[in-house]
Amino acid sequence: MLACPTLEIAMKPHWLAALLLLLTLPLRTYAATWQEHPEWAKAFAETGTHGSLLVYDEQADTWHVLDAERAKRPYLPASTFKLFNALVALDTGAVKDEYEVIRWDGKVRSIGGKPFAEWNRDQSLASGMRYSTVWLYQELARRAGQARMQDWINRAGYGNRNIEGGIDQFWLSGSLRISAEQQIDFLRQLADDRLPFSPRAQEAVRRISITESQPRYVLHAKTGWGTQAAQNASNGQPADDIGWYVGWVEGQGRRWFFAMNIDIHRGEDGANRVPLTKQLLKQLGALTP
Repeated sequence: MLACPTLEIAMKPHWLAALLLLLTLPLRTYAATWQEHPEWAKAFAETGTHGSLLVYDEQADTWHVLDAERAKRPYLPASTFKLFNALVALDTGAVKDEYEVIRWDGKVRSIGGKPFAEWNRDQSLASGMRYSTVWLYQELARRAGQARMQDWINRAGYGNRNIEGGIDQFWLSGSLRISAEQQIDFLRQLADDRLPFSPRAQEAVRRISITESQPRYVLHAKTGWGTQAAQNASNGQPADDIGWYVGWVEGQGRRWFFAMNIDIHRGEDGANRVPLTKQLLKQLGALTP
């Protein structure tokens, strides 16, 4: 029996419409929900700080946020870039593993005008992550080199991919920028072994990013502090510093990824990053006693 050309032509639009509907259904069904938390503003106000917190609850596929506009705004990553820098160091052979010792160059580094003992000694990738040792990660970036660093940045799609400003400065005072939302995207890929780096490198960085291990949860995290990087300069006054706290919590078969940033107007503001984030993660049930 011959097919009827007229019937076949008439049915095509219906089949195409049905196919397009099926293709769009998963996107509509599984699109993550963004839930604003204006009540979190009180916790920020009580510490005298201004900023944003973004938390992705993987199981619920929900983004919890204070100030969604700011959470999408890119800032200098500062020392949160050490997570990426460590991956590059491992896969370029800048260090053989997270335990290889890099000798201190003898230059005394200080914080607040006082020598910081944890920086002024030999370091490894792990200790440099724990104490956020700037000189170590600058040395590792120099060993990787501009071309290889740019290649890894491009392959991973990190932030705005701009590493102008010097191979050992681009994440501290140069042109690299990343938003809280992009930070979480990077962290999710790191947690799932989905970055373009070797599984060995990703596993090592997951290990050295653990800052707290409790019976009911494990916390991976990194702080960051960027000088005059808050993008709020006005009336001839320089911008405030930017403070970051990013990471993820694993516990009871669930994961929560977070990225918070604040304007650091006074030096003591920086101390609010970790306790404030933990306070709000507890409210979400991510940190359980």
